[in-house]
Formats: sequence, structure tokens, C-alpha cells
Amino acid sequence: MARKIRKDITVGNLEKKLQVPEGTIRNPDGRNTRSDKKLGTLRKEAEKKKNS
Repeated sequence: MARKIRKDITVGNLEKKLQVPEGTIRNPDGRNTRSDKKLGTLRKEAEKKKNS
């Protein structure tokens, strides 16, 4: 069974872990995400945009 990725991982470390190119993970508005942003923050922003 696959594990859920922890919310306190940074975007830069997540991209390294998943072995994807830098800039693959984007903000909800489509811009490139800062590498020191936490995944939990990104999830909150996506949920907020979805509910709007």
C-alpha cells in the first residue's frame, strides 16, 4: 500500500524524492512554486481555490 506524503515536506525535497524536474509542482494559479514552500500550505491553497 502506498503511503501518503507528509504535509511538512518542502516542495524542493518532494521533487527530489519523486525524481521529477524542478518546477514540476505548481501553485494553484499555475505559477512555479518556491522550493521552500511546505506541501501542507500548497494543499490548503488548492482546497481554498477549489471551494471558491
